[in-house]
Amino acid sequence: MILGLLGPEGTFSEKAAKKWESTAELQYFDDVFDVVKAVVNEDVDYGVVPIENSLEGSVGSTLDALLKYDVKIAGEVVVPIRHCLLAKEKISDIKIILSHPQALAQCRHSIKNRFGEVEIVETMSTASAAKLASESKKMAAIASEDSAAKYGLNILLRDLQNQKENYTRFIVLGKIVPEPTSKDKTSVVIYLQKDRPGALYKMLGEFASRDINLTKIESRPTKKALGDYLFYIDMEGHIMDEKVQTALKEIKKKAGMLRILGSYPKAEQT
Repeated sequence: MILGLLGPEGTFSEKAAKKWESTAELQYFDDVFDVVKAVVNEDVDYGVVPIENSLEGSVGSTLDALLKYDVKIAGEVVVPIRHCLLAKEKISDIKIILSHPQALAQCRHSIKNRFGEVEIVETMSTASAAKLASESKKMAAIASEDSAAKYGLNILLRDLQNQKENYTRFIVLGKIVPEPTSKDKTSVVIYLQKDRPGALYKMLGEFASRDINLTKIESRPTKKALGDYLFYIDMEGHIMDEKVQTALKEIKKKAGMLRILGSYPKAEQT
């Protein structure tokens, strides 16, 4: 099995990929869209990408890719995130801090309190930040402990994230929907098309009336017009469950668009 994921070596995506399938061959890509396209083109068997963080919310590029490309969510993995400050030398040498935008956001308070005048630079991944930091003592990276060993850096500070409890949910993308396991989730995206009083309420009522628990609901702009939104919804249950099928069938009659993103086993948060 070949898994596509964000690179280079040492990313939290790598942790997620190994947690989902420890024996798989890993293939690294520069960004989320490249991973998803590799799944579409069958260059890899599955792709592992971040979709949601407990501190900073959803990863917009992943939500956009799910809508754009014909892939299915086949699994999910939850990884605890502990950010470290990595550098070649000591803190007093640091002039630039690099990391992925999500990691920087998850550590914004620590950065502001400790490094008010330091330049902040975004990178494609936490591991790429570590790789760059290994090239200059003026640079530091916010990345994982594994990246320190991988790129020969010192761990100057640990647990830089704004809150100690910090988790990222990763999804596994493939071409087929796995069989039910009795502990599943289903993800969909809905477009109401017409903004009318009670439209969303009536949609959600289809789930409530069938005792389907929604674990997430999020609106995201369609990027076509101001005030025009899509709704990304996660629910408990599998698409093959009768009550899930019935609810989505009724919603399809009322919605402008309904797209099933996948049904997959729920991950345990450890």
